[in-house]
Amino acid sequence: MLVARVRHRMPKCLHSPSFAGVELSVNNNALDFTLSAASGSVLSLSCLVQNNSQAEELLWYRGDGTVDLKAGNKENVSNICISPVTADDNGVAFTCKLKRDRSVQVSVILDVQFLPAFSGGETLWVEEEKDVTLDCNSKSNPQGQAIWYKNNNTLTLEQKRYQVYQTSDVYQLSIKKAQKSDNGTYTCLVKSDLGERRKDFHLIVEDKKPVFPTEAIIAAAVVVALTIIFGIVARKEKIFKCFKGSSETAL
Repeated sequence: MLVARVRHRMPKCLHSPSFAGVELSVNNNALDFTLSAASGSVLSLSCLVQNNSQAEELLWYRGDGTVDLKAGNKENVSNICISPVTADDNGVAFTCKLKRDRSVQVSVILDVQFLPAFSGGETLWVEEEKDVTLDCNSKSNPQGQAIWYKNNNTLTLEQKRYQVYQTSDVYQLSIKKAQKSDNGTYTCLVKSDLGERRKDFHLIVEDKKPVFPTEAIIAAAVVVALTIIFGIVARKEKIFKCFKGSSETAL
């Protein structure tokens, strides 16, 4: 079991230099190499010291992070097991190095093959005449190709209304100014050499909300407020006299 999990760039070293004739090999490869593996599989790497005249201690790295090796698994031969291989291991370098001269090394670059991780369904609500985007995003290796369906039929892309965007890990369908006719179930089907994955989107287009004339409402409110204020001012003297008369009566 590996301890460290750190992203790593492909080493610049393209060969395994010798140190006083000592060389290394990983899985019988004396040069850096790429190893393909399926996600979920178990992968074993074996590092061997060659042409040595004394016991040599070995180190393993995952990217820039060291791998914790048990006693008895460091001298002349060292084995590590990646269990299970995951999508996070894709492009990562596992490097075996000679401890007393770490320039003596061999790296293995993992090429992990995996399908997109999405599945299941999602419900989206959009107001009529508003834009909506269906996101079907997930990495895969090798890169898949997305096909969009509506109600189990291949989606006919209307110009200026439907837009499809795709990169290595992004699959999007955008609908401009949604209409009631856009109601339905949309399916994002991503296919690759490994198989396929799908995700359903249940799109519900709601009635367009009435637009209130905000400016007119504000203007009307201002007029009403001013009318009330002017009315109070006009009757100010009468109100005060009434209040004064009531006070004298009470006395």
